Amino acid sequence: MAITTAASWLGTSAFSNANPIELRPNWTQDNAKAVIQAVYRQVLGNDHLMASERLTSAESLLCQGYLTVRDFVRAVAKSELYKSKFFYSNFHPRVIELNFKHLLGRAPYDESEIIYHLDIYQNQGFEADIDSYINSLEYEQNFGTSIVPYYRGFSNQPGQKTVGFTRMFELYRGYANSDRAQGKGGRPSLTYELARNMANPVRTP
Repeated sequence: MAITTAASWLGTSAFSNANPIELRPNWTQDNAKAVIQAVYRQVLGNDHLMASERLTSAESLLCQGYLTVRDFVRAVAKSELYKSKFFYSNFHPRVIELNFKHLLGRAPYDESEIIYHLDIYQNQGFEADIDSYINSLEYEQNFGTSIVPYYRGFSNQPGQKTVGFTRMFELYRGYANSDRAQGKGGRPSLTYELARNMANPVRTP
């Protein structure tokens, strides 16, 4: 959708008219590098990435055509790097909120989605839970194997619940912000409203 005054006021104008980043057919190395940077930015919640932290082996496999974009997203989300940034230091409902944001580009709609992923984690483990997002029909329909996940919660799309719009704003605190810089002490952002099936108030970043 076009950039609007509201989008500027809410701090989402950077996403309002941006095209999805895709590894195109007959892609070039420059295209592959842009995809890699976009995956890191999205999956790592815009957190700073040092050169020594990069997944160089997975990057190389992508650049050689042995991994799809979805494979690379999976590698980053299952990495010790991802765990160190988001898994070890947060309460698990917060981890689930961030997994939704990073991997599906939206916020959880209701408490049942939190419970569903908590059950997978408790019974099958961290990697199985990551797979449950990336192997989902929702992921396939929106990103397939070649598109970098992006924030879908800021625009109206088929199947999207209105409440997801307000929840996404609660998870998104500005284009220049990172998910590790929000100062919540590892606590979830949506617990109160999810438990009561209420919309979140929309606050500017």
